[in-house]
Amino acid sequence: MSRPLYINDFAFHCILGGDKTSVLEKLKNGERGDFTVYDVAGVMRPAATIDPETLPAVDSPKYDNRVNRLSQAALSQMESSIHKAIEKFGPDRIGIFIGSCDNGSETSLNALRTFRETGAYPEGYVLDYQAADFPARFIAERYGISGMLSVHSTACASSASAFVSARNNIYAGNCDAAIVGGVDIASRSVILGFASLEAMSDKPTNPFSANRTGLTLGDAAVFFLVTREDFPDLQAEGVQGLKALGFGESADADHITAPRADGEGAYLAMKAALEDAGLDAASIGYVNLHGTGTRLNDAMEARAVNRLFGESVPASSTKALTGHTLGAAGGLEAAFCCLALQNGVLPAHLFDGCEDPELPKVRLVKPGEACAAGSPLRYCISNSFAFGGCNVSLIIAKEQ
Repeated sequence: MSRPLYINDFAFHCILGGDKTSVLEKLKNGERGDFTVYDVAGVMRPAATIDPETLPAVDSPKYDNRVNRLSQAALSQMESSIHKAIEKFGPDRIGIFIGSCDNGSETSLNALRTFRETGAYPEGYVLDYQAADFPARFIAERYGISGMLSVHSTACASSASAFVSARNNIYAGNCDAAIVGGVDIASRSVILGFASLEAMSDKPTNPFSANRTGLTLGDAAVFFLVTREDFPDLQAEGVQGLKALGFGESADADHITAPRADGEGAYLAMKAALEDAGLDAASIGYVNLHGTGTRLNDAMEARAVNRLFGESVPASSTKALTGHTLGAAGGLEAAFCCLALQNGVLPAHLFDGCEDPELPKVRLVKPGEACAAGSPLRYCISNSFAFGGCNVSLIIAKEQ
C-alpha cells in the first residue's frame, strides 16, 4: 500500500537564489551560480557559498549564524503555509525533520580562535551552538512549535533521510504535519575536510565527464510542508497535486567514504522506491542524479541507473549548478524535481560534453531540452548516495 506525503508548500535558498521562476530558468538552461574561490593549502578551490552578509540577520543573537540565516531565507517564503498548519493542527502536532551535517562548527572554531588569542571564550558562547539539533530548535522556537523534532546527519543523504523519517512518523500518528528538509553550509572546516580526502576539484565540478576531477561544495536550505492527507486549504498556489510518493533506502556497509563500486546499493535504493510507489521503471520521466563529479560516485551511479532504466530516461546532476550542498542536497534536488513536474521542464546537465566511454550509457539532459512531446512529466526520482553507503531515493509525483 502506497504511503505518500502530500506537499503543501516548499521553498529553498541556494547559490541560484530562492525565486522559483528565475531558478527554474537557470535549471533549464544549465546556468551555474557564482562560485567563490578559496585558497586551501595553496590550491585554489571553488565553492558555491553564499555571503551571510547578503542574508537578513536572525533576530535572536543566540541563533544568528550562517546556517540559521540560510534557513530563515527559505522559511520566510512559506511562512503563511506554516502558520496555517499550526492553526489547523496545533503546535504540538507539527513535527520538524531536517538533515544537516556541519551545523555550528564555524561558531565553535571562531570561539576557539578567540580562546587561543585571549585565554577566554567569547561572552555568551556555549558548545550548545554546535549541537546537532541546533538548526531544528531554531525553527521550533521561531514558530512556537512543540511537536517532535528530529535531525538526521547521514552525510549527503541527510535531508532525504529526513523525508523517510517524516513519512514514517506521520503514518505512525506521531504528528499530523511536518516541516521537512535540510540546511548545510560549505564552511572552512568542511572545505578542508573534503580537500584532505582529495575529493574536492580545483575547478567547478564536471559530473559524468571523462575529465571529472571531484566535487564542488555549496550552501543551501530547503523545506517542505507535508501531510498524510490532501488538504487543499493548506496548499500554496501552484503546488496542488505534488507529493512524495516513493521512498527507498539501502545500506552498502562497504566503505566509510567510497561507494560500493558495482552500484548495487544505489540500485537497491531506487528499486525500493519504485516498489514503495507501486511503479515500474518505465514510469519515471526524469532522474536527478546524485552526480558528485567524483570518479567513484559517477561510475557506480551510471552502472545502477543504466541497469534499472537503460539509456532512455532523461537524467542530470544539478550539483554542477548549485555545488554539492551536503545535508541539504537530497531535499534541494527533490525541490528541483517539484519545479520540473510543475512546469514540464527538464533540469539540464552541465558538463564539458566529454562523456566517459568507460561508463554505462546514461541519457544526460541537454540545456534547453524539452520533455518528449505527448509525454507529460508525472514521476521523477531523486538520488542521494552518501558516505558510509547510506543510499536514499525519493520519487516525487504530480497528479494529472
